Amino acid sequence: MPTLVRAIGRWSLTALTINCIIGSGVFGLPSVLAGSLGTASLFAWLFAAAATGLVMACFAEVSSRFDQSGGVYLYSRTAFGRTTGIAVAWLGLLARLTAIGANASLFVIYLAEFWPKASAPIPRAIVLFVLFGFLTLVNYVGVRGATTLSNVFTAIKLITLGAFVAGGLLFLLTHHRQLLISPPAGPLGSWFHAILLLIFAYGGFETALAPGAEAKDPRRDYPFALFVALATCALVYTMTQWIVISVVPLSQMTNRPIATAVGGMLGPRGAGIVSLAILVACYGYLSANILGFPRMLFALAEQGDVPPFLARVHPKFRTPHLAIVVLSACALAFSLAGGFQWNIATSAMSRLIYYGSVCAALPVLRRKKDVPDAKFRLPMGNLFALAAVIVSLLLFPKLDSLSLVVMGVLALCIIVNSVWAARRGRPESTRLQTAGTE
Repeated sequence: MPTLVRAIGRWSLTALTINCIIGSGVFGLPSVLAGSLGTASLFAWLFAAAATGLVMACFAEVSSRFDQSGGVYLYSRTAFGRTTGIAVAWLGLLARLTAIGANASLFVIYLAEFWPKASAPIPRAIVLFVLFGFLTLVNYVGVRGATTLSNVFTAIKLITLGAFVAGGLLFLLTHHRQLLISPPAGPLGSWFHAILLLIFAYGGFETALAPGAEAKDPRRDYPFALFVALATCALVYTMTQWIVISVVPLSQMTNRPIATAVGGMLGPRGAGIVSLAILVACYGYLSANILGFPRMLFALAEQGDVPPFLARVHPKFRTPHLAIVVLSACALAFSLAGGFQWNIATSAMSRLIYYGSVCAALPVLRRKKDVPDAKFRLPMGNLFALAAVIVSLLLFPKLDSLSLVVMGVLALCIIVNSVWAARRGRPESTRLQTAGTE
């Protein structure tokens, strides 16, 4: 029987984690933050990094106990049982599908600057089909090629944003202008809202945890990848915000802040450069998700919680090929059906719930005797877990009517899936009990 191949090393995991985090948010949110927080807005990125760091620290310990695929589903199922695992998996699926949909929608929006017909219904559908078709094919034929593609996109993203920061600093220096900054001030509600938005920008790292069975040494490498990715993204995000508010006057801020800043530094051709950068960032984000995302569905099938055909491994390519095709098709459907703003809000809402679940799993897993010891043990881990859960609850948004409908449908799916899994009568998988062995 064919099995998955362990081909993802430490630095590739780190690059995958960064690629899963850096998407559309950094290109659109600086103007939103500047509008509500002014020249103190760069602190919002730091505060959000601290909040995300609480969650990531918990993920670092929890992930260091497992070397199988599944990510947040695997962790929650092991800690709290099958039903909770299924619920977290559905929340994870919704969060990833909507995040993918948001980035795919933004890709088409910026592509329309070069090809105006791209935003029309039929061309838009064709573009999205080609985007997902290519990534599906690359992931179908091997994890090594998909990992290499993710590494390339990560490098391009970091070089592009690094060039923007370096160019901005040089511009300010040569034009004798200062980096603008002011201490945090204003209503607390504005800061909570800003941090909630940035949870979307810092989120997505959990997708990189899903292909654990294809990583060379996930129990040691995931904590390293998480912390390096957080530090890298926090630096890039904060410096990007600082350059934007220093180059672009608040009165001239637009919904395309980096394009406006580059336009001010380079002239009209700057907008085209930024549009190309956003296209690359969005497509790189999609590539990372099509690599990591299907492994959760594969794990669900492997544990008997969804139909077992989704756990098949291709005999030649050694990939979970059917899970890849099914999840890619679902991602394409969400991209065709949903707009950018709705997808972002739904993704952030779902994400906060399962972040809290995995953080709460940390002290539970510490007490379980049938779970392997953590390769990384978080100092004061129980306190970190409590703080992370509290942060997740504080940031949880008020639900509008559409969000209530979505959550209601999701709850129905969870119930149906749980009943189906229970009627199959499959005992708890022993692979969860022995995670960490090869």
